[in-house]
Parts: sequence; structure tokens; C-alpha cells
Amino acid sequence: MTTNQPSTVDEDAFTVRRSIDIAASPAAVWQAVTDPAHISLWFGTTELDGAGVGATGTMSFPGYATIPLRVEALDEPRSITYRWNNDDALGTAPDRIDDDSSTLFTFTLEPSDGGTRLTVVETGFEKTSKPAVNLAEHAKGWVSELDKLVALLESGA
Repeated sequence: MTTNQPSTVDEDAFTVRRSIDIAASPAAVWQAVTDPAHISLWFGTTELDGAGVGATGTMSFPGYATIPLRVEALDEPRSITYRWNNDDALGTAPDRIDDDSSTLFTFTLEPSDGGTRLTVVETGFEKTSKPAVNLAEHAKGWVSELDKLVALLESGA
């Protein structure tokens, strides 16, 4: 399995960034970050009511509340941006996305030698109730989740 660097946190810009290399085609990586059935294999169980900008749905993780999710931007097959609520430390996420306290995460794909370079950037932590805590937790979370993505795609699944 490809070894990648951990996430970086920019406390001044309230962002988390992680770039990884995956020994898989951009088409395979694109499907893994845009198709709810594939996202559910490595991230959280994901459901969307469509495939384009404005599609809404949910993401759920064992032991946590269901998180509302919306596709905010799409530049197929280069990038996709999602908005999600993540300010529910007590497991009480609202039924709809709260634009005033939600964050955005963008997956950007670039072909690279032997596969794909995938970068995720999550922004908007300054709007959450606990910016420093959320930055640290999401920095760890992107390591765990994207490492699962690498393992899945590089195993040929």
C-alpha cells in the first residue's frame, strides 16, 4: 500500500488539507469520491438524492448521529465539493444542513505517475462552536478515512 503524509492544519485559515497518492486510475478514484455506494465502502454510509450540484442526502458513521450532506460544486472529473454539518459533538446533528456552522470539503484529483494524486481540503472551521477541537479531530479523521480509501483502491476492490 502507498504510504502518504498526514493531514496539515492551518489554524490561521481554519483549514485541514491532505494530499495522497493512490496507485489507481483517476476514473477509479473519481468513482470512489462521487458515487454514494463507493463512498460507503471507505468513508461513511452515504445516501444522495442525485448526482449533481444541489444533491442532498446523509452520511452516517457507527456511534454518531446522521450528518446532512449536500453537493456544492462539481467539475467532473477533476473536483467535487461537499457541505456537511460536523458541529455535533453530542450527537445531535440537525435534520438539515446549517449553512452558518457547516464546513466544506473538496476532493481534487490529478493524474500522477502510476495513478492519482487526491487532495482534500476542508474549510470553514471558524464557523463551528469548537474550531480548534474540530480542526484537530478532522485532521486525524482524514488520515484514517483516506488511508482506508488507498487500501480499498489498491487492493483492486
